[in-house]
Amino acid sequence: MSNIDSLFPGFTGRWINGPVGKIFARVGGEGPPVVLIHGFPQTHAEWHPIAAELARTHTVVCPDLRGYGWSMAPHGDGGRETYTKRAMGEDIVAVMQALGHLRFAVVGHDRGARVAYRLALDHPGRVERLALLDILPTISMWEGMNAGRALQVYHWTFMAQPEPVPENLIKGDPLGWLDHTIASWTRAKSLDLFDPLAMQAYGESFSDPARIHAACEDYRAGATTDVEHDRVDLAAGNRILCPTLVLWGEAGIPAKGASPLEIWRETFAPQADGQAIASGHFLPEENPKATLAALAPFLSQPIA
Repeated sequence: MSNIDSLFPGFTGRWINGPVGKIFARVGGEGPPVVLIHGFPQTHAEWHPIAAELARTHTVVCPDLRGYGWSMAPHGDGGRETYTKRAMGEDIVAVMQALGHLRFAVVGHDRGARVAYRLALDHPGRVERLALLDILPTISMWEGMNAGRALQVYHWTFMAQPEPVPENLIKGDPLGWLDHTIASWTRAKSLDLFDPLAMQAYGESFSDPARIHAACEDYRAGATTDVEHDRVDLAAGNRILCPTLVLWGEAGIPAKGASPLEIWRETFAPQADGQAIASGHFLPEENPKATLAALAPFLSQPIA
């Protein structure tokens, strides 16, 4: 398969039928099921520093989101449906159901956390507990956009531009853009803490024109349909009622501004608890020890 396998000792690779094609996932461990959902511009490989340890007590599932890594990458529709977080959440439901898990815990980072909270809102009966790493709600990001935030997350507006302008610009130097983007979001502004095999996985995915397009579609959906889904749920009073943990990097993207925990409590997760981690945006790779120390007890708590 790939030398990336060595990052996940004891895990097996699976291709599972989703609503619009195959989803790749690594599965390892035994115990209560937990799915770890990666973010942009990464793949499931981002979880390698903590997956094996979590697999000591849980059945751990690490999928590639549609359009990323080794999962299928259908051509998008301008952000209307194919790459909405709702559609991506349906892939996760299909993967977990195929593996025999009707209810499960969900841990998401970055775009994966957007899929995770949308999944918890759309399928409350399936999500037993939810951990969100270094994000604010999509609607809060857009409605709170000011000059400082816009410069920090310029890719939100750049990648949401109509096809094919951002795709063509990124294709000019995809690996340079990938390396710059990841380094710029770390605490140290460096790639030193990233495993070379993980970086290879991110580079292989992000060098594929179909996956560059998919990532742009992810952000087009994030600027339009995803915001509308959030707006409808807020207006209807729909909230996430399962135990929710909010973690963010002290030097991460949400840290600059109002408390991420308070924003989640005021919007979708009134019962959320959480804390800052000594990290930039990439908690599992920049500070796996502290990330595990927060996640492990949360995932092991008995459900009331």
